[in-house]
Amino acid sequence: MSLPYAWKEAGKLTLPVMFGYLPLGAAYGILAVEVGVPWWAAVMMSLVIYAGAGQFLAVALLAAGAGLMELAVATLMLNSRHLFYGLSLLKRFQGAGWRKPYLIFALTDETYSLITTLPAERAGDQALAFRVSLLNQAWWVLGSIAGVLAGTTLAFDSQGIEFALTALFIVLTLEQARRLRRWLPFAIALFTGLGALLLLPDRHLLLGAIGAASLILLLHYRLGRNLEASA
Repeated sequence: MSLPYAWKEAGKLTLPVMFGYLPLGAAYGILAVEVGVPWWAAVMMSLVIYAGAGQFLAVALLAAGAGLMELAVATLMLNSRHLFYGLSLLKRFQGAGWRKPYLIFALTDETYSLITTLPAERAGDQALAFRVSLLNQAWWVLGSIAGVLAGTTLAFDSQGIEFALTALFIVLTLEQARRLRRWLPFAIALFTGLGALLLLPDRHLLLGAIGAASLILLLHYRLGRNLEASA
């Protein structure tokens, strides 16, 4: 397969991601500039962090004056799902050579979906997976640059654009609920979130809610194991 055709093939595969990443990346870039993040730092985050929802979260928490510990814990909890993505791709990435570190770094929800739904005869094609991963990040970086340029050069009312983060998490929550079809994790999240909102100061709200939810889930898991052992 010629190199131009190989990139054309990857480009066709990533078109759906492009239509999502360009506007969402632009929203991130505008929001980052709006809350005071330097333009170069906003673009650098897309290059070296590349964690869509994580970048929105980081920008929002920095704007709210959150501490580094809260930022680190929230980002870890948000992106912990990638641990399970990575485990399911261990065999697929075997023998990837110099491409492997980047394949691990660039694994996003959308890239995972594309790689795992490749035709059976292309499932082990690490070169194709690399091109798909690289193009997906390119769409995100281009969107971020467009947003940064718009935020720094155009005069427009960006009031409400911070809701892009809320909208993104609503979509992610609904998607997870549709896939899991289990009410308990979402009930726990709602209960701990409201409890933290009522009982904790703003600075510790997020960390307290995440910690309480994690503790309840661990206790529920432990209780379930004990019931299974005694049955």
